[in-house]
Amino acid sequence: MLGVDPGTAATGYGIVERPDAGPMRLLECGVVRLPGPARALATRLNILHDELSAVIARSRPDALAVETVFVAHNARSALVLGHARGVVLLAAAQAGVPVAEYAPRSVKQSVTGGGGATKNQVGLMVARLLRLKNPPEPADAADGVAIALTHCLRTRVLKRALI
Repeated sequence: MLGVDPGTAATGYGIVERPDAGPMRLLECGVVRLPGPARALATRLNILHDELSAVIARSRPDALAVETVFVAHNARSALVLGHARGVVLLAAAQAGVPVAEYAPRSVKQSVTGGGGATKNQVGLMVARLLRLKNPPEPADAADGVAIALTHCLRTRVLKRALI
């Protein structure tokens, strides 16, 4: 399971293994850092596509979970974030990886029990759920892991309900 927290400055990702029995395990997490706004948006999005496609090819996830666009106070920020999400969706589609989308509040609710959790609280709960000594760093990577965990937790609950 690959979780992605899209952004045009930094895109966090986390790869979580979800065995049928036993605890979930963090396999990898990190951040795709993009050049600053002095570089053209198209150039930054191309870099994001190449880097994320490499992560997908290397990890071969069974699914990719991504955050939906949140309603921002700044319409331009929301629009630019939408471009990054589009690149994530494109990379998944090109690799034939199914996509699940979760609202930021839903991710926080799934991982921490509260939809208004802070980034710090999310990181701490990610560490706790995966039995890590410390939260993944930087926070963007922890957010990517939280998105992957959300999908794992929700599909595990759904699977139990269907049995």
